[in-house]
Amino acid sequence: MTVPVFLSEELDGPELLLAGPEGRHAAAVRRLRAGERVDLTDGAGRVAECVVREALKDALRLDVTGRHEVPAPDPRLVVVQGLPKGDRGELAVEMMTEAGVDVIVPWAASRSVTQWKGDKVAKALHKWRSTAREAGKQARRFHLPEVAEPVSTAGVEALLSGAALGLVLHEEAEEPLSRVALPPGGDVVVVVGPEGGVSEEELERFRGAGAVPVLLGPTVLRTSTAGVAAAAVLLSRTGRW
Repeated sequence: MTVPVFLSEELDGPELLLAGPEGRHAAAVRRLRAGERVDLTDGAGRVAECVVREALKDALRLDVTGRHEVPAPDPRLVVVQGLPKGDRGELAVEMMTEAGVDVIVPWAASRSVTQWKGDKVAKALHKWRSTAREAGKQARRFHLPEVAEPVSTAGVEALLSGAALGLVLHEEAEEPLSRVALPPGGDVVVVVGPEGGVSEEELERFRGAGAVPVLLGPTVLRTSTAGVAAAAVLLSRTGRW
């Protein structure tokens, strides 16, 4: 059975108390009991390997049996996700988190039907970040992905300019993603357009920032699945898979 992972800011000492929402979920929902194994992480690479000493009503008392630190992935994979319609954004975040994407950047593209404005920004970001958090625990990730603040097209240009490699998924590109030369380290930034795709003006701006248009495959994927498909190709080619 896979050892469950929970988030905790407190990882020091021979004994730990997992309380709050994480402890409540572990004790009342997962119903973990004395003697069972649990891993705690701060989401930034530190891990405490534990055994449940006592299950309380909404918390766990844990004995720490070991500690280790997981190195940060390199090269780092950053996906700029054009805002999709409905709940497809959360689906994209969930799948990219499970695959191993390191940073997810919401992008208000010119062809995005959905626009985050006013109070909607905080609410939508909370959903994306909560989705990444839960998917990261499910996938036993000890480095949780960052869901960044939403950016404009100018913000995407800045990300591409500073990347070790910038890529734009585009159905008319000639260069296959599977053949692009990859850097040994740094950030690989991949831009995924919304349902309407990346506009010609956006594509030209991204080219000017040093990005390479690439073809993901012979079929046209939904915006919610294109990111995870691109991640699978890149993560396997970099040796992270």
